[in-house]
Amino acid sequence: MQPGSQRAPHSRLPLLYFSLAHACLATAFAALAVWPARFAAFFYHPQMIAVVHLVTLGWISASILGALYMIAPMALRMPLPARAPDYTAFALLLIGVVGMVSHFWLDSPAGMVWSAGTATAALLWVAGRTAFALVPAPIPAAVKLHFFLAFLNLLTAAGLGILLGLNKVRPVLGGYVLSNVFAHAHLAALGWGTMMVMAAGYRLLPMLLPSAMPQGRSLYASAILLEAGALGLFLSFLTRSRAVALFAPLAAAGILAFLLHVAWMKRHPRPAPKELRRPDWGVLHAVQALAWLAVAAALGLVLAFTPPSEWKLQAALVYGTLGLVGFLAQIVVGVSYRLLPLYAWMRAYEQAGFSVQPPSPHATPVRALQAATFLLWSAGVPLLAAGLGLARPALASAGASALLAAVLLGGAGNLLLFRRSHPSA
Repeated sequence: MQPGSQRAPHSRLPLLYFSLAHACLATAFAALAVWPARFAAFFYHPQMIAVVHLVTLGWISASILGALYMIAPMALRMPLPARAPDYTAFALLLIGVVGMVSHFWLDSPAGMVWSAGTATAALLWVAGRTAFALVPAPIPAAVKLHFFLAFLNLLTAAGLGILLGLNKVRPVLGGYVLSNVFAHAHLAALGWGTMMVMAAGYRLLPMLLPSAMPQGRSLYASAILLEAGALGLFLSFLTRSRAVALFAPLAAAGILAFLLHVAWMKRHPRPAPKELRRPDWGVLHAVQALAWLAVAAALGLVLAFTPPSEWKLQAALVYGTLGLVGFLAQIVVGVSYRLLPLYAWMRAYEQAGFSVQPPSPHATPVRALQAATFLLWSAGVPLLAAGLGLARPALASAGASALLAAVLLGGAGNLLLFRRSHPSA
């Protein structure tokens, strides 16, 4: 990127999204650490739904929205400047997340509905802006397809979420409540979160590793297979169809196609920057997150072919924890380890009038905090999954406490890297 480029991601909007995301994730883990007995053994109750939305909407979705304003000029080669309506969208998401979580916790469905509508308006704005900017962007069409499908799935899942809330106030949906919830959850986690990780991953992972950029028609496979699986699961759960066992392998095949592309990247490395220090904690987070994705996908296949039982309910908690926390939540951490330092460097360079180069983005992260954060994530995810699945509150509390410490240390590390990039800011 040339100095003075109109595409420089100079706004503070991404920092607002990431600040909201950190606050939500810390709150979620704090609740799990303090009241673990409320969350172990069964997952469909108001407090659990509140915590799940802190992770999915507050951490994962807010981080994705903030990252879009960063990666648009850096990885997608398209302008996405933050304007007044974009800040309004952030305010709507903030209001929506706080309203949804508080009304879920208090078991107040009416309040949850208007909060969900507010958050959906924010998601719709950012998704629409990004989608229109992507059309002329000079990136492979297969990568664009991942983004477009992710946005479509997001809005469909959000729409069903609003209907689920309305259904508690005035019946508008037929079918079994848990099946409808599973439909919403799988479309959000697979169709939105996982599809977006794939879309951005094809552009960001080569930068993170570093490696060659994958090309060709094979990139369509992960989008088509995952979309067929996620949409099929969505419809199967809504209709209580046995076709769940048909579409779960399709979703797993889409995940496998993406992981095979990641393996291809590893086999085609590119020279790393001289300033890059080893071990690369961001890469280790990403690798661990992808490993949990593989485990969650395998467990999901087992659940798809298993008849209802008490064991299945316990395994579902493990499945959800590994998929949402081990994979989706942790992959955000891994990518942010490369994205935030580069973003801080570009902001500092622009604020200096492009006259004095800031310290290298590879030199500003606090490596001791990164190492501690990685170890805490490594211990916290399996402890939390085991504690929730086995109904062991002490284990769940220990895992959540480790993850809470990781989030707090990670946030402190982010503040320090911005100060190191631009001490006068």
